[in-house]
Amino acid sequence: MKYIIVGAVAGGASTAARLRRNDEHAEIVLFEKGEYISYANCGLPYYIGEVIKKRDALFVQTAAAFNKRFNIDVRVKSEVVSIDRVNKTVTVFDHNTQTEYKESYDKLVLSPGADPVRPPLPGIDMDGIFTLRNVTDTDFIKTYVDERKSGKAVVVGGGFIGLEMAENLHQLGLDVSIIEMGNQILAPIDFPMAAIVQQHIRAKGVDLRLNTSVTAFQNKLGHINVLLSNGEEILADVVILSIGVRPDTRLANLAGIQTGPARGILVNEYLQTSDPSIYAVGDAIEFVSPITKKSTNTFLAGPANKQGRICANNLAFGNTEKYNGAINTAIVKVFDMTVATAGTASKILLAEKIQHIVSTTHSGSHASYYPGAQQMHIQIAFTPDTGRLLSAQVVGFEGVDKRMEMLSSVIKRNGTIDELMEMEHAYAPPFSSAKDPINIAGFVAGNILNQKMVPFYCNEVDQIGKNAVLIDVRTKNENNAGTIPGAINIPVDELRSNLDSLPKQKEIFVFCEVGQRGYLAQRILNQNGFERVKNLSGGYATWKNCEAELPVKKIKVEMETVR
Repeated sequence: MKYIIVGAVAGGASTAARLRRNDEHAEIVLFEKGEYISYANCGLPYYIGEVIKKRDALFVQTAAAFNKRFNIDVRVKSEVVSIDRVNKTVTVFDHNTQTEYKESYDKLVLSPGADPVRPPLPGIDMDGIFTLRNVTDTDFIKTYVDERKSGKAVVVGGGFIGLEMAENLHQLGLDVSIIEMGNQILAPIDFPMAAIVQQHIRAKGVDLRLNTSVTAFQNKLGHINVLLSNGEEILADVVILSIGVRPDTRLANLAGIQTGPARGILVNEYLQTSDPSIYAVGDAIEFVSPITKKSTNTFLAGPANKQGRICANNLAFGNTEKYNGAINTAIVKVFDMTVATAGTASKILLAEKIQHIVSTTHSGSHASYYPGAQQMHIQIAFTPDTGRLLSAQVVGFEGVDKRMEMLSSVIKRNGTIDELMEMEHAYAPPFSSAKDPINIAGFVAGNILNQKMVPFYCNEVDQIGKNAVLIDVRTKNENNAGTIPGAINIPVDELRSNLDSLPKQKEIFVFCEVGQRGYLAQRILNQNGFERVKNLSGGYATWKNCEAELPVKKIKVEMETVR
């Protein structure tokens, strides 16, 4: 059996290695149009920022080492330009010799990856304007930036790579601006969580501009003049485009292989394309989301590696192993903070009309009495009937990664809120509390499901009318330091002695700092004849974060319960 794999890195290289482990005698040819077959994409910004000191540390395998270990015919700088599906051949352009030739296959695997978005803006081809996708891009950027470490950098796009580049360029000493077209950074997470990170970025001295797009680039006295949609201009020395990526389907389209609504190569549960002899893996494919049941993409190395393993098994043994999709579990370091996400954000669930409830909690990263505990913010979304966990977002400092992995595993196996409440964790004061933040998130969500707590959300605050009462149940000192306009202050410890002053016929909205005292206040009121009481999810802390970044009355898509 002869296998041809088009494209290396995570998906293609893992397919090739697994194929060899499955079949020592198969003929395997791996084509890579670039110079490198296996490198750490996610480490590229940190090499530019000199956190990773040695360039060689980026390379997982060289072509020669891969060939020697796995006996695979690796051909770099060899670009497959067309597929003849009838005769089962590919046409290859050899960039070394500038010649073309054909190669036959029995089975073909496409792993072409994704291309960075580069919109046709005036001046976008000027020197000093880069995208970051591979080692060659990295070398160009590093050489350019090393000569301009006291200059000005503009990062266009506030996604994962954009924020990593902003941090690393800032660390090198450049003055950094981030330009984001949307009303928040990090599109996969919801606004209240993004707001926390945005304030952290601004506190680091980075110029973050939201609801702003780039309209053109100009050469101005040897610098790059970045023109913005609001009429302002920024004079820069280097520009990084991090607007996003799109699946590379050019080869598939030329061959008549079916693509889907997410503009990726459409594969079935066995990673097989519309041609039974051709499979596909990695950033270029689309598949059915386990949560929305709609076609979707994932541009992450973890799923690509897993797809490669499954694909190789199906190639070698027939279609015996199913790919169950990805829930897009991801994590990013943003200066001192860590942001992690898994599942489908509330704003997407809203758009897809999937019923869900959102709950936000704020807990210490470890026991409060042990030095160094820092606040961890967790937002989860779950179904109102079964409590199935649909998404999780965690923002904090230490311990974010392990909490997200706990949450992700529950989402992946269609688990419920009950699992969060019952989850056992390794506890000692330096690492957690007896009630871990995951347990706390589960307890609060369980109270909502059992209707012991009825939440309302930060975007609903301005909708509270004159016929309702808004109560701040924090202490007087907390209230004096700042509160939601229109709120009256009755500390929770004084609530029972003030029941007669509250109207039972009106709707009552309560809040505290993070939600716990608000819940206690709600339970007191409910059990004393006040039937219409709601508690602010995430408390004043969540409201303040949102208000600081974007007045809640202007938030277009926000947290709410879909009923």
